[in-house]
Amino acid sequence: MQFYYGHQMPLRILDEAEFWKHQEEEHTVVIRELVTGLEKEYVDALHEWEKALSKTHQQVVSFIETVIRSNHYLPYYLYQQVMQLISFCLEESERFIELCRQIKDESQVVSKNQTARVVIVHIIRESEYFIGIARALLSQSFESMAGHQQQN
Repeated sequence: MQFYYGHQMPLRILDEAEFWKHQEEEHTVVIRELVTGLEKEYVDALHEWEKALSKTHQQVVSFIETVIRSNHYLPYYLYQQVMQLISFCLEESERFIELCRQIKDESQVVSKNQTARVVIVHIIRESEYFIGIARALLSQSFESMAGHQQQN
């Protein structure tokens, strides 16, 4: 079973996830470094998110390596695993956005720092952008898979 811009769609989706999971991981550092005196609960949460996003990023990289080593051929079971990972990435990004919104809306330190508020809104928009891209690619991939199955 092959897809992605046709047959390589899973690699395309993984490429996007790899880039954006790394971005989100870096964004945890940006927020911590930008907001001097950020409340401990948020600093701790951002450290935990940095670890979680790093772990997800590494999982995505591992799948990319697997797809490349397989000469871009994906058996159905591996294709399903890629789609499950991408779905997880989407959900993870949604939860990361929730934390960013909480920090923006509830942190006393951030409420007094306009630059921090602007940066956090930008970070939220970037994660939302990834979610939009991933949903579109997943939708195309599922349409391709349905068409492929109807032809067989």
